Amino acid sequence: MWHPVGKLPARVYWRRRLVVLVVLLAVLGGAGWLAFTYLTGRDGDAAAADLSTPLPQPAIERVVPSLRAVATPDPPPVTPAAAEAQVPPPAAGGPCTDDVLALELRTPGTAAVGSKPTFELAVGNLSAVPCVRALDKGLQEIVMFDAAGTRVWGSNDCFPEATVELRTLAPGQVVTVPLVWGGLTSEPTCTAERVAPAPGTYVLRARLDSKVSADAVLTLA
Repeated sequence: MWHPVGKLPARVYWRRRLVVLVVLLAVLGGAGWLAFTYLTGRDGDAAAADLSTPLPQPAIERVVPSLRAVATPDPPPVTPAAAEAQVPPPAAGGPCTDDVLALELRTPGTAAVGSKPTFELAVGNLSAVPCVRALDKGLQEIVMFDAAGTRVWGSNDCFPEATVELRTLAPGQVVTVPLVWGGLTSEPTCTAERVAPAPGTYVLRARLDSKVSADAVLTLA
């Protein structure tokens, strides 16, 4: 077998045996690769099938619902009536607290430089019961500012008054207190020179003890 004998030279027989051996190895290698591919494909299909299969729901999820499934109701909108209902009304005949007190400063709108315009402080009871509020002169104050926000005048700077006045306000009642401005500037110590403010637009703000009004405008021409 290892020493071929024939009419042809020995190298011819060796070449034929090598060719047969190479073909045999190629056939065996191809068969092995096909088998490996087949087995790998089956494993991949099985893994894909496992991933596509839904996992069973945990026991805790079957008992306690998910937070996303629990609907949280939105808080009801706050209406003006509801906002007023949240403020406790005063006791009948008790003090008028700032919550139920309306305070408005009224001006003539325009006045001549150096004139003496009259301002009005309007105080009203917004509650449904009568209440009492102190309208002492020392508790009333009006302050004027120029366009830059600089304080120009204050009603209690030079001529403060001390009075005691308790007023019972009926439900919805408005009391008007007049105050005349002398038309000159002032400061809290009343030691600076008092002059007529220059023409322009000024802002006034009133106070009744701890209650502060909205700003009002006065134009001097």
